[in-house]
Order: sequence, then C-alpha cells, then structure tokens
Amino acid sequence: MKKISILIFTALAMQVYGQMTEAAMLKNAYNGIKNNITKMAEAMPEDQYIFKATPDIRSFGQLMGHIADAQGRTCAAVAGGAMPPSASSKTSKADLVAALKNSFDICDGVFNSLSDEDSAKMITAGRGGPRSKMGTLWGLVAHSNEEYGYSAVYLRLKGITPPSSAGR
Repeated sequence: MKKISILIFTALAMQVYGQMTEAAMLKNAYNGIKNNITKMAEAMPEDQYIFKATPDIRSFGQLMGHIADAQGRTCAAVAGGAMPPSASSKTSKADLVAALKNSFDICDGVFNSLSDEDSAKMITAGRGGPRSKMGTLWGLVAHSNEEYGYSAVYLRLKGITPPSSAGR
C-alpha cells in the first residue's frame, strides 16, 4: 500500500510540475529563496550582524548587504529602472532588513510581470554582456541561493537553525 501511495503522489507531482511554465517555475524558485533570506535576516540577532565565521570573510551583515545590492541592481536593470541605493555601508540589522525588503520589492515587480515570452528577450544587466531576461533572473536566483547557503553556516555557528531546515 505504501508503494502505491508513493507512486500516486509522484505521478500527481509530475503532472502538476509538468504543467508549470518556465516563468512559473522561475517565480516559484524566486519566492522560495525570498522567503528563506527574509526569515534568515530576521532570525539573526542584531548583535550578531557583525559576526564573521572567519576573520577573512564578510560579516553576516555584509552578506545581507551584498544580497540586497545584487538583487536590487539586477532587478532594476531587468526592469529598466534606476538602481537602488547601495546597502554596502549599512551595518544595523534594521537598515539591512529594510535594504533586503527594498530589493525584494523591486524584484517582486520584475518576477510578477514575467511571462514565458520573456525567455528570449535579450537585456544587458551587469557584467558579461547581453543575456536573456530569463537567464539573467535564473542567475539571480542561483546567486541568492548560493549566498543563502553561505549565510546558513553563520546561523548554525550561532546555534540557529536556518529557515530551510526548520521544522524538519
């Protein structure tokens, strides 16, 4: 009975995801990392935003500022809008959480207006020359996931379970 349930669940999941468009899958991936980064930034105590896992790398706060800058810069370029102010000089938790929220607000507009027709539209958003809009946004999601992975180590070193592992 258990094997039959697993087969039915797998078949239903494949049917649902098989019907998702490229734009829908990208939006889903973006919303997942947005949720994890937001919760992570909120979970780290204010006094630990200066914490560095080793002396030669960014502090947790600097990582949050880097994520906000990368997201804001990329999504503003995709949208053809003005670049948001840099978060690199911010140090307080409140300022960095606000910078992340601002970057997510910019990206929300980009991702919410995304369609499959955008997949081939070429844009210039930073280094490397022209790329497709979808490729640029998949790159952003990949970068945000990479930075989340680094940041998760900081939380674990402080005894905090990262959001993506909470509840397991």
